[in-house]
Amino acid sequence: MKKNIFFIAACFCLLSFAVDKSTPQDGWISLFDGKSLKDWKVGKNASTFSVDSGMIIVNGPTAHLFYVGDVNNHVFKNFEFKAQVMTTPGSNSGIYFHTTYQESSWPEKGFEVQVNNSHSDWKRTGSLYDIQDVKEVYVKDYVWYTEYIKVEGKHVIVKINDKQVVDYTEPENTKATEDHPGRVISSGTFALQGHDPKSKVYFKDIMVKPLP
Repeated sequence: MKKNIFFIAACFCLLSFAVDKSTPQDGWISLFDGKSLKDWKVGKNASTFSVDSGMIIVNGPTAHLFYVGDVNNHVFKNFEFKAQVMTTPGSNSGIYFHTTYQESSWPEKGFEVQVNNSHSDWKRTGSLYDIQDVKEVYVKDYVWYTEYIKVEGKHVIVKINDKQVVDYTEPENTKATEDHPGRVISSGTFALQGHDPKSKVYFKDIMVKPLP
């Protein structure tokens, strides 16, 4: 009898583990399977992005990797987003939101949240690039940290390891500038930036929580 109880308990634990692994936790949904670039798309300079040991490794000529998977049909308006990120000395990258697939060049639509702890560009990690820039360095190279973005209505929050570094509300009737014709809060997908051949940045545990 004890053996049967133990066997049933063990099966239940295994079943619970399987459910936990495949079910979104607290509304968070993974966008990266840790094995491949399935559900992601890059145009020119695709070799800039590779996958190894559960990480997306970004190193090479300028390129952008866009999420094109089934979650929300890859269109997000209100959401929470988070990823584990690690930089190396002199590197530059970024996380775009409300963007759309583009074959080459810098994305014209959407916003960039900066990934940069020691590059020559003074706009540091967490900056809502060219909108609300961060001068302080909150994390070091070669250290994993969490980069978090929340968009709700016209309100954007960026956190680095739970420290809020950006709190921006887009003014009513904002019009895009000539330099950035698509930089207004709307909806779209996410993209990771490959900035230049000297930059090497790592991403893992890329998650989203769609909001109403």
